[in-house]
Amino acid sequence: MAAKRKQKSQNIFEALGKDIAEIGTTFVQGDIKTKLSYIIFGIGPLLRGQIVKGLAYLAAELLFIWYMAGFGWKYLSKISTLGTVATQKVGRKTVYGDNSFMILLFGILTIIIIAAIILVWRMNIRENLTEEQLLKAGKTLPTNKRFLSSFLDENFDKTLLALPITGIFVFTVLPIIFMICVAFTNYDANHQSPTNLFTWVGLENFRSLFSFGSNGFAGTFLTVLSWTLIWAFFATFIDYFLGLAVAMLINKKGIKFKKLWRTILVLTIAVPQFVSLLYIMKMFANDGLVNAYLMKWGWITSPIPFWTDPTLAKITIVVVNIWIGIPYMMLIATGLLMNIPEDLYESARIDGANPFQMFWSITLPYMLFVTGPFLLTQFTGNLNNFNVIFLLTQGRPQSMKLTGNAGYTDLLVTWLYKMTVTDTNYKMAAVIGIMVFLVTAVVSLVVYNMLPSVRDEEGFQ
Repeated sequence: MAAKRKQKSQNIFEALGKDIAEIGTTFVQGDIKTKLSYIIFGIGPLLRGQIVKGLAYLAAELLFIWYMAGFGWKYLSKISTLGTVATQKVGRKTVYGDNSFMILLFGILTIIIIAAIILVWRMNIRENLTEEQLLKAGKTLPTNKRFLSSFLDENFDKTLLALPITGIFVFTVLPIIFMICVAFTNYDANHQSPTNLFTWVGLENFRSLFSFGSNGFAGTFLTVLSWTLIWAFFATFIDYFLGLAVAMLINKKGIKFKKLWRTILVLTIAVPQFVSLLYIMKMFANDGLVNAYLMKWGWITSPIPFWTDPTLAKITIVVVNIWIGIPYMMLIATGLLMNIPEDLYESARIDGANPFQMFWSITLPYMLFVTGPFLLTQFTGNLNNFNVIFLLTQGRPQSMKLTGNAGYTDLLVTWLYKMTVTDTNYKMAAVIGIMVFLVTAVVSLVVYNMLPSVRDEEGFQ
């Protein structure tokens, strides 16, 4: 594995070296039109009659210059400090200064735009090289009409992907980079721009997360992380095996009213989840229906602390999630069980296998092979399952032992939410967000490589 990574790194550097060499060779061997294109985008195609293509490159360069001169450089030049002049009120007049939030956001955007214009510049050079080679070979260049029509023909994929890729960069990549950068600042309730600027603090927030001191978050982080992993494990595999068991029971020969049982289970999916969870939260409260009737019947003398005892709250959450998750797994398993060849079971019966042996050797391996990717998706989804936890307990019960407003039933994602919305501790929320990504990525990669469908792709084909 290490050798493969080393080889891959070498290949990347070799490709980069070849690309740089090609840029230099193109400039040296190119004609005056190509040389001018290194400075003025699209001038080569324009002089060769490629009007549409040349204007597109030229427009990109002009827009970049306009953006940098009128907007981008203003923020990029201050990104190293995130601003030094705070907004102040002098008498009745407000004197506006820097805004750290805007500087960081638009500074990152400007860096991305610079990277994009470098890519466009490289495409512009390569286009000049291609055109020169075609002309030297005695061929004619495509007409402007042909170039435009190609975006509805052989280049139609670029037309379709242009808008989605732009949206991904603006609404996904940019916020992620912004969140990562916030983790290296002191952006919190005491540093709210524009009146109170925030600035870079390096790895201070990460040291705080892994510190066990009075101001450290390490104890709370380990508590929340361990519960997050335990919750994800039980929420995934208990639902999986119980859903599989219910599907096998309903599909068993001799069971009557199969459609009725399936319909009853599916009805739980039809009800909006947040309605069901809020109802269950009220039902199991200290003054809820469950405790009220148990006390009325004389079975208990005081309310059972379903949501106020840490251990009991966690058990209750897992049990409630079973009721929510079994119907989904039952539906998936029902369809898959019907696809297992009956000949396998007949052969096993002839060999004297009992029902448990047939399940262990035929049903379970087949199900794990087919549903392995689904299991991984469910596990990673449960690591970030905000709805179930927050609607049932809001992360409670609280404790003075836990810092950052965390509760005993908080997952990393609900703790992050509290850090952001309740405490406005954006710096630590960003650090926790990075930890959520790392935990999810590591678990996903490790489990993915262990899946039977990945290790033995042709095992059931």
